[in-house]
Amino acid sequence: LLLDISAQKKHQQAIDAIAHTIAAEDNVERILATTCHHLGEALAADRALVYDIDFKGEQIIGLHEWLNPNQPSIRSSIGRYPLKVFGNGVTYMRQQRTGLLSHVDALHPALLEDGSAALLHHQMSIGTLFWYPFSLRCDGYHLLVLNWLDRQPDPDEQQRGFIASAARLTELAQNKIRLLEQHQQQLEQIAHYDPLTGLANRVLLVDRLRQSMAQTERRGEQIVVACLDLDGFKSINDTHGQETGTQLLVSVAQRLQRVLRQGDTLARLSGDEFVMVFNDLPSLQTCLPLLQRLLDTIAQPPYDSGLQVTASLGASVYPQADPVDADQLLRQADQAMYQAKLAGKNRYHLFDAAYDRQLRDHHEERERIRQALVNQEFVLYYQPKVDMRTGAVIGAEALIRWQHPERGLLAPGAFLPFIDRHPLMVELGDWVIETALAQITTWRAMGKVLPVSVNVDALQLAQADFIAKLGQALARYPQVQSSDLELEILETSALADIAEVSDTLHAGRALGVSFALDDFGTGYSSLSYLKRLPVAIIKIDQSFVRDMLDDPNDLAILEGIISLAEAFGRKVIAEGVETDMHSERLLQLGCTLGQGYAIARPMPAEHILSWWARYQAKRALHRAQIAVKLCEYPPTHEQ
Repeated sequence: LLLDISAQKKHQQAIDAIAHTIAAEDNVERILATTCHHLGEALAADRALVYDIDFKGEQIIGLHEWLNPNQPSIRSSIGRYPLKVFGNGVTYMRQQRTGLLSHVDALHPALLEDGSAALLHHQMSIGTLFWYPFSLRCDGYHLLVLNWLDRQPDPDEQQRGFIASAARLTELAQNKIRLLEQHQQQLEQIAHYDPLTGLANRVLLVDRLRQSMAQTERRGEQIVVACLDLDGFKSINDTHGQETGTQLLVSVAQRLQRVLRQGDTLARLSGDEFVMVFNDLPSLQTCLPLLQRLLDTIAQPPYDSGLQVTASLGASVYPQADPVDADQLLRQADQAMYQAKLAGKNRYHLFDAAYDRQLRDHHEERERIRQALVNQEFVLYYQPKVDMRTGAVIGAEALIRWQHPERGLLAPGAFLPFIDRHPLMVELGDWVIETALAQITTWRAMGKVLPVSVNVDALQLAQADFIAKLGQALARYPQVQSSDLELEILETSALADIAEVSDTLHAGRALGVSFALDDFGTGYSSLSYLKRLPVAIIKIDQSFVRDMLDDPNDLAILEGIISLAEAFGRKVIAEGVETDMHSERLLQLGCTLGQGYAIARPMPAEHILSWWARYQAKRALHRAQIAVKLCEYPPTHEQ
């Protein structure tokens, strides 16, 4: 009885230790290593071993082993043994008691059918076998073996209960780990596959693409990355419903899979955008029929929903003359696909490396401009505007310049085209207004009132908060009168949405700010929109002024614009006044306001006041000389 109590205590301690390990661990091999140790001790075995039964490799591999310290003569049995052996093992098995105590029905059929259990008895001198099947591998089981060198009596009821309890614990461990594996597989599925179509997602696509690129370099082959987008998919969703759109995407994925070759990759990135990677191509030309077949497959007669759709496809090839990575290849294919849509849809377009380099240069230049704005590298130059008849300075136009650290002072044409229709243009325009208001404040503090005109880009003017930000900027500079600021808008900008532009200009006038229509005559000038736009000044484009002395057509346009402005009660100012002859001819035509090189070139703000003083002195001298001439040669009655 005392022996039974002692054995029960050992068994319970072993069960507790095994249960604790199972609760704390999620690794099957560590669980089995601990289990074989505790079972070996509790059952007083001579050896406890954990094997990995590899059916595919037809071998048994020792993983863990516990040796009874009271049997120093026992040598380790860790190693690799062939699985399929017959003959003497079977005979020995028949002569000896098998002692399969637990889960015999869970044994892999191969162990029972080919005599492998007999092999274990024969080669390992096993008196009792004890299996714990763990189906963690598709090609094998884990096996726990208790080995006694001497013959042991049949296990009693207590031992059988203990073994059964251990077996149930290992079953729980098996279930726990199976659930963990299923969870891991679910996470893997979510992380690497599109939930709608089951295709690879972007993460898996990029990983496979990188592998393909590495293999391509070794083999000397090419790969083609193709980006496909359905034409008009949004309208299908809007017209037929999201469920129909979803069914369509699944059908498209199935059609594309039928076209791809073994080893190629098909992925869905988002919405109706699919990407294919074609491996091991001798050249891009060999892929062109495949690209066309993809388009034909999509456009084949109707889907189950009765819809007829087409697709646009863009393709890029690797390797290229310049180094590229996987993300760049995808961007290239996407860019080419966009070109296919612009060209009419239902076609493919091949990536153009030269055009891509231009885009990259634009992007790099935009980022450099953004950094220049942060680093305060931009400055404003000011070009005076005068009344050519009286000589009065009526204001100045603010013109942006970039004080580039390496390239020196850059004119607007060197950098503004890179941010055309880009949000950065709005940021830069806000900076120009803020800087001009600060300069007006400085001049007023010095006793000089000089109105400043600022060019406003069409994108900046179209911002919903344009007027609100303008009012806030004026409020930050209370010394500035609203009339000190004039905003110049291009004639072509005003045409974009004349009703909206007109509302914006009226709101600006309510703040006290005046507006000028810049480069007048270069757009589609219309009497109706000139009537509707509340602009105070019309600026004649310099291209007409510059050639008016030689080109009768330009002179006629000038006369017409001046008459038009007078009819509508607008002031008119001429740009590009380059010589005194231009000034004199403009005065003869009735245009008194002008700006240009004959008056002054654009200059830094700190030079304006000194120029102003020189200009006034020059005009005073000029008037004095005229007065002297009039005294010397008084005009006759006829004159």
